[in-house]
Amino acid sequence: METIEFTPTVEQYGWTFGGTAPIRRVRPGTVLKLWTDDAFSGKLRGTADRASRLLDARYTNPQTGPFYVEGAEPGDTLALHFVSIEAARDWGVSTTMPLFGGLTGTTRTATLQEPLPELTWLYEIDSGKRTVTFAAVESEHRLVLPLDPMLGTVGVAPERGEVRSTAVPDTYGGNMDTPEMRAGATCYLGVNVAGALFSIGDGHARQGEGESCGTAVETAMNVTMIVELIKGGAPAWPRIEDDEYLMVVGSGRPLDDAWRVAQVELIGWLGGLLGMGKMDTYQLVTQISRSPIANMVDPNFSAVVKVAKEFLPDVPAYDGMHRHLRGLAAGL
Repeated sequence: METIEFTPTVEQYGWTFGGTAPIRRVRPGTVLKLWTDDAFSGKLRGTADRASRLLDARYTNPQTGPFYVEGAEPGDTLALHFVSIEAARDWGVSTTMPLFGGLTGTTRTATLQEPLPELTWLYEIDSGKRTVTFAAVESEHRLVLPLDPMLGTVGVAPERGEVRSTAVPDTYGGNMDTPEMRAGATCYLGVNVAGALFSIGDGHARQGEGESCGTAVETAMNVTMIVELIKGGAPAWPRIEDDEYLMVVGSGRPLDDAWRVAQVELIGWLGGLLGMGKMDTYQLVTQISRSPIANMVDPNFSAVVKVAKEFLPDVPAYDGMHRHLRGLAAGL
């Protein structure tokens, strides 16, 4: 397999999904070894730093990409398998910001209360020990947590020539902020434009479901991934497969609409795999699905609906693409 290593310069960062010229062309089957910056482009480095002073809200979640996948056409399915996602720094940061987060008044959920205080937390990352250390800023408390790297943003160019902020998740993927986007997972995205134009970024050393305060443990990442293309079969919403689950990510507001689109997409996917009707599949999904929240803070909220493969007959999705990519990953 061809291997391409790429680290963008600051001038090469992408700030949108769509509307950005491709930075490289890649063939299906290519292994990419990429570096991605953190959501703040490394500008927050200590507890005294404040996002409101150091950041321009238009330029967050810098993307590595977009990449033009040769042969990808609208209606195809892009398969992105994450071989490894590893912290590229020994530190990460998290923040609270005015009018942003799940438990404060925002521009969309207006209240008369004052904004919560703006604070910054610095986390120590030990990749050898696989730990992330929380250090309180209002006390002396410290807590060692497991390192669990993931990517907050994975997406392609939207349809109809749209240009969307890297803060937003939708049908094209984007800022989904789901901890399910970790090493060993395969993400399936519908192709909307020639070449797909996919990009990745927004690495998190770890994140709880919901990303309550609006930011995870934000850090730069080294990512190894395999790019594949499936002709046709474009999903309406992002799908994820790992060794244990089939998953769909739905995004929207309110949260129940995000959950509904994920449910509907999963029912259609399973019904096709199992050869069952809509109502039987609806009944089955009702009894075996789980619904973790991905984010409750972005312009669109994201919800995941997942079913364990242990409950399903051995009917491989996409003709066993995930299993194939896992095999290729094991040989790298």
